[in-house]
Amino acid sequence: MTAAKILVVEDEAPMRLFLRTTLSHNDYDVLEASCGVEALDRVADAALVLLDLGLPDIDGVEVVAKIRDRLETPIIVISARHFEFEKIEALDRGANDYITKPFGAGELLARIRVAMRSRRMESVEATSLILLGELRIDLDNRLVTLGTEELHLTPTEHKLLVVLARRVGRVVSHRELLREVWGPESTEQIEYLRVYMRQLRYKIEPEPSQPRYLVTIPGLGYRLKVDK
Repeated sequence: MTAAKILVVEDEAPMRLFLRTTLSHNDYDVLEASCGVEALDRVADAALVLLDLGLPDIDGVEVVAKIRDRLETPIIVISARHFEFEKIEALDRGANDYITKPFGAGELLARIRVAMRSRRMESVEATSLILLGELRIDLDNRLVTLGTEELHLTPTEHKLLVVLARRVGRVVSHRELLREVWGPESTEQIEYLRVYMRQLRYKIEPEPSQPRYLVTIPGLGYRLKVDK
């Protein structure tokens, strides 16, 4: 089985060394870039991108957008930027996940596994069927079942679930969800979104107070969870 290639985009040599060592020891092939231009030149060969935002030539958020214009390759941002709006902007522009430095090897590898599995699930366009444990989302037939029970969702609840399902495993920001479901004029109505997410959880989750599928990413948005 061919090892997956991961493109590490990082201008700091010690961090590149840490990432290269961690990934190589876990059977990944590592491609490296120290700037945005080099990253864009090499990304077509990668199965996943680990991207620092503080690059010397192009801001990392712009690199995210440029990659997403061309490819659906999973992008995990790795950055020391702590401001919430910066994380949201990266996610809005197409990043799949965001890890704040410093982080451990275990967390990084878990996020990579989730992003890789998410990409494999997204690529199964022929069936448009997503299976998450007992939860079954049939996008073609607008059918959602939990175990043997068909769930009766309102049109808005179904649309919200579909947006998350088409990005399964990816953090989807509040603004992206609001824009996709209610339109661009509603991107600041976060409380409205929370009401519908609460309703959706009560229909989908075995224990709504301890969600198994619809996970909140504090301050950022939601993720339809896949197993690590």
